[in-house]
Formats: sequence, structure tokens, C-alpha cells
Amino acid sequence: MGTPMSLFAIVSFVLALLTLALVLRPLWRERPAPAIAVIAMLALLTLGLYRLVGTPPALEPAARQVPATLEDAIAQLEAELQRNPRQVEGWRLLGHAYANGRQSAKARDAYAHAAQLAPGDPDVLVEAAEARALAAPRRIFDPQAVALLQHALQVQPQHQRARWFLGIAQRQAGKPADAAKTWGPLLAQVDAKTAVPLRAQIDAARGEAGLPPLRAAAPATVGPTLLRVQVRLDPELATRMRLRGDASVFVIARAPSGPPMPVAVEKHGVQELPFTASLDDGDSPMPTQTLSAMQEVEVIARLSMSGNAIPQAGDLESQPLRVKLPARAPLVLSIDHARP
Repeated sequence: MGTPMSLFAIVSFVLALLTLALVLRPLWRERPAPAIAVIAMLALLTLGLYRLVGTPPALEPAARQVPATLEDAIAQLEAELQRNPRQVEGWRLLGHAYANGRQSAKARDAYAHAAQLAPGDPDVLVEAAEARALAAPRRIFDPQAVALLQHALQVQPQHQRARWFLGIAQRQAGKPADAAKTWGPLLAQVDAKTAVPLRAQIDAARGEAGLPPLRAAAPATVGPTLLRVQVRLDPELATRMRLRGDASVFVIARAPSGPPMPVAVEKHGVQELPFTASLDDGDSPMPTQTLSAMQEVEVIARLSMSGNAIPQAGDLESQPLRVKLPARAPLVLSIDHARP
């Protein structure tokens, strides 16, 4: 049988590689050979330090073999969890690794294991709910994901991510009044800058429900422009498409390889094309994640025929581009293809 110590060794190695891969990403692009050498050396030093301060005799022979790649480390973690399936942090780490590798179904199942082992941990419950939504074809929070979020709020009523995601789920389900009510308590938990986009989302949900907007709040400073995006429509595509006058163009910034929820979004009329969008924290719809908190984002422009922000087949899009923040030069996006 494996031991918690062997799991610790594998988890430590996976965490080291994940961290180093992020830190050395620029070096990897420009000079891959030195980057590989640095990662290998630092990983070996990490394991060497563990051998000095840990208890190597407790490790199995298989665990003492240093994985050659991140995929090997994940494979060892999978094997260890097969032997010792009651390791909550191991399942969470495996889910995170799967999510980074765009294996959403495997990430969902890994986080589900963690939630079964830690039903009283709201962070784990929210991770499991989010993973279910990311694995769903339309990125929808299904009833099981909603139940996880509701349970998380029963455990910790002030849990911001649980409350935010539950509101999204309620709005997806056509219950905007419930979403506005769920999001309301967040206004007392977030700072004034974050409250601006949150209040806008609450008012939008209240408007959908036929309710009046919240009473006006004192104006807040949302910070400087972090990203300017020049958006245009490809001329050839424009000649082939019949664009409705009520179509909308959404400029969306989101976390690279992360959840589909935007960290900043602006809506423009199709008649404004071409235009320049200026994104700042006032465009951040998620109260727990503002644009200024990001070091890098993926930006895309989407022309929605229905005027709906939710992606649909037939929408026109640009190629997504990554940019580091704050961006010094404007980003240029050309809407040049139809969404399949």
C-alpha cells in the first residue's frame, strides 16, 4: 500500500513543476533548452531537499523514481490515489492539473472525489461545482452543482465565490430575481471599487425580473485603463453576412486556460464598428476577480446576432489573443470567422 508520505512527495513534485512552468514561461518560449535544464535542476533540488529533511525510508521504490515530465508526475499521482483514495488534497491537485490540461471531464471527476471526502469544506464544494459547469457542454451549473453551492453557503454563508456562482446558476436557470437576491449580500463584503460592476450585475438581473434598480450608490473610482482593444470586422466576412441592427459586439477578457466567466467585458452596438474599447476594473463583472488582479488575460471579440452575451452557434468571433497587463499598446482584434 502507498503512504501519505509518498503522496506528499508526488504532490510536492507536481506543485514544483506547475510553479516553475508558470515562472519560466517566457524563458521557455525564447530559449527552451535552458528552461528545461533549470526546471530539471530545481525539481531535483526540491526532491533532494525533501530527502534531507524528510523520511526517505518511508517512500516506496516507485515514489523514489523522479518523474521525467509533468505527465509522469500526474500519472504517479493517479496511481497513488488509486492506492490511497482518501487524500483530499491529492484529488484537488489532480483536478487542478487536469483543468490546466483542458481535461474538463477528468477535472470534474477528481474534484467530485475531493468533495465526497470533504463535504464540510466550502472551498472544495465550490471547486467541485465550478468543475461540473466547466465540463458541461454549455457551461451550465446543473442541479448537482447548484446543490454543492447551496451546501457551501450553508457551511459558510459569507463564502463569496459560492454566492457569486450560485447567482450565475440562478440567472442561467431563468431566475433573475433569485440571482439578484443571492448577490445582494456581496455588496457588504467587497470594496467600493469591486462593488461598481457587482451593482451593475444586480441591477441587470433585477431589470430582467421586472424589478427597479438598487438605489444609486456614491460614485467610486474604478482605476486606470488597463487594456485598450481595437475591434474591427473583416471586410470579406461583412460582405457575406447579413448583420442585424440589434446585434451586439462583446469585448471579453478572461483568465487564460481558466473558467469561461470574463474578468472584464464591454458591450457595443454593431453599428459602432470599428471601435476601441477601454477595459478597466469597472468592466469586471466578477466581484471576486477584477481585471487589475490579473497579470495576463486572453481577449476575444464576439459579435452576437441575438445580442446575448452567452456564446451561441453562428456568432462571429475573433481569434483569442493573450496579453500581459497593463498593456502598453492597443490590442487589435479582427472578427473574421463564425463560431461553430
